[in-house]
Amino acid sequence: MIPRERLRSVPFFSAFPDAAVKVMADHAVERHYESGETLFRAGDAPAGLAVVLSGKVRVVRQVGTRAQVVHVETVGGTLGEVPLFAGGTYPATAIAAEATSCAVIARAAMAAAIRSSPDAAFVLLERLASRVRELVERLDRASLRPVSARLAEYLVARLDARGRPLIALGMTQQQLAEELGTVREVIVRELHALRRGGVIRSLGGGRYEIVDVPVLRKRASADI
Repeated sequence: MIPRERLRSVPFFSAFPDAAVKVMADHAVERHYESGETLFRAGDAPAGLAVVLSGKVRVVRQVGTRAQVVHVETVGGTLGEVPLFAGGTYPATAIAAEATSCAVIARAAMAAAIRSSPDAAFVLLERLASRVRELVERLDRASLRPVSARLAEYLVARLDARGRPLIALGMTQQQLAEELGTVREVIVRELHALRRGGVIRSLGGGRYEIVDVPVLRKRASADI
């Protein structure tokens, strides 16, 4: 059981009718994960719908030796919708990117929440529709644009509102490769090319100075 007030403070739950939140709160179990800890693996039997209460989770699909980030969830994000509604096992692996806590709600409890307030079903459908849109957009970025453009776009996004040129990758090169849909060797090569071209300068520890912001922005907008 998790206090209703706490669930209400999370964006996902704030969209539900009160009756549905009460049912979910009465049956929810809070689970905690350390950074780097696996919440579940592809092929595992589902425990229920997981909602991120704090922290961040990366959901990764592994094919052979290559991994691809499917989606990243922060506070209010959901995990495990596919087996919750379609049955079967988890199709991907979820890993805590930092210390994370989740509310886990079993399928039976979610069904009871919907019975208590049918409008709850529309909240879940909206979440699923948003997930489909996000996956289509991620697929477009990964398949239609070169890695050099995707990397430049990522680096530009790390600039703050004032455009200060000092940035940090925010993750390992392997994780960045998974985020951008490629392999670490390609990320290393592309970063080296940016350094060699005088666009960025390495400061060590995953930190960089953007020496030529206009050129980086131009590369980020390239489609071919």
